[in-house]
Amino acid sequence: DYNLNKVARLHNVEVLNLNDLANALKPAFLPGEQVTVKIVKPGEEENQGVGYLDDGTMIVIEGGRAHINQSVRIAVTSVLQTSAGRMIFGRFEETVAGP
Repeated sequence: DYNLNKVARLHNVEVLNLNDLANALKPAFLPGEQVTVKIVKPGEEENQGVGYLDDGTMIVIEGGRAHINQSVRIAVTSVLQTSAGRMIFGRFEETVAGP
């Protein structure tokens, strides 16, 4: 609770925000890094596919539409942090053996 957090800090009580902790523990991705993900549905644009990391982070894959229901390796092109969460954008590299 935001207000309770403010009151606790006024009284010099150390507060741990679980949302901040969860975000801090999420792995960081940099452009050029490779990630393996399963593409589960088409994206909004013509050639895009969409997959999700275990933590629910959405990954939009350029060149991924032809690989729906396949595990693929992608190269991260950018990361967007919004108030609703994080989105990763990447480019299809190759299919990989997956579950």
